[in-house]
Amino acid sequence: MSESSTAASDASSATVRLYYDDATLSRFSAIVTGVADEGRVVYLDRSAFYPTSGGQPHDLGWLADIPVVDVVDEDERVAHRLAEPLGLPTGAMVVGQVDMTRRFDHMQQHTGQHLLSALLADRYGWPTVSVHFGDVTSTVDVAATEVTPEQLVEIEQRANALALDNLEVSVSYEDAESASGLRKASERTGTLRIVTIDGLDRSACGGTHVARTGEIGAVLLRRAERTRGHTRIEFVCGHRAVQRARLDAELLTRAARPLSAAPQDVPVLVEQMQQRLQELERDLKRTALALAGHEALALWNAATPGADGVRRVRLTVAGAVKESEALAQQLTARGGCAVLVTSDTVGGVLLASAADVSIDAGQQLRAALQSVGGRGGGSPRVAQGAVTGGGEGSANLRETLDAVARMLGF
Repeated sequence: MSESSTAASDASSATVRLYYDDATLSRFSAIVTGVADEGRVVYLDRSAFYPTSGGQPHDLGWLADIPVVDVVDEDERVAHRLAEPLGLPTGAMVVGQVDMTRRFDHMQQHTGQHLLSALLADRYGWPTVSVHFGDVTSTVDVAATEVTPEQLVEIEQRANALALDNLEVSVSYEDAESASGLRKASERTGTLRIVTIDGLDRSACGGTHVARTGEIGAVLLRRAERTRGHTRIEFVCGHRAVQRARLDAELLTRAARPLSAAPQDVPVLVEQMQQRLQELERDLKRTALALAGHEALALWNAATPGADGVRRVRLTVAGAVKESEALAQQLTARGGCAVLVTSDTVGGVLLASAADVSIDAGQQLRAALQSVGGRGGGSPRVAQGAVTGGGEGSANLRETLDAVARMLGF
């Protein structure tokens, strides 16, 4: 999607971008025009390496048999970052080799995006807002409030039909002021590089593209989701689409195996299992509440009212005190009761009080914890917090919790 002017320049340090006119050129020779970072960054008089630009990732490959790990667009120049110093002076000739597996993959994704954007704009009235090319999948954001699953299937079918038409993809150079028929108006001046899909699209773009749409291969639309008022469509093309489909099939087959089901039956079975799980969770919650009610009754009956008529129940748990909150509420629901739950493994503290007793759980627990360097608080009926000091289960931690209990009257 990126716009670009031609590489022609009077500047002696400018890099002639060979990929502009031949995206299939994989091997080339060039003169070193500059080095930086102790020879790890190299500048050439000409290069077939595509730098990260317009959302399209950079090429990889080799320069003088040294791996090229990054390619950066520096306006007129292209910087090649190597895995190790080049070891050659300015003026030396080097041979570059582009990783064409990666390059052709990018050509398929980028041309596929041009085709997809043209289809979405012309057929559905959804202009492209932004594009992102990733190493695994790519996305195109369009000005659509929603793209339904049914529409996604329809768009995918039409995109593949257009690709199979094997339309010519060509490159031309035109003056920005006179260039017409562009899908998106260019803000650049001077000469524009125009990528045209015959009868379908004309876009100012500096990226690499296939020669005919048939080379895009399959177009796979994976999903559509709302984002910032637009809709983001995730897609993959060509070899990457085949690999993604194969991986999806393998994952579905693996998921089906333990269910003793056919892959196509997995979605329905998963929905049924999820519904069953929700039912079991509701049953478990009801059982836990009933159990807590019985336990609360036993604890309430066993507790002796103090001089103020309040039954005080202290519970010690091994895990988080919050797990005992339901039990504490069952106890306080009976009235005339206060409950303290402590954990000497994590230092947690929970205080709950019945509505008919003059104990403000939040206020009293906060004051008690602050006095021993802890923190906590909550409502007048239920409050939580924690103390510090010593490791998990240490004697010091238990002593601190006992001190808090005494301050609270337990």
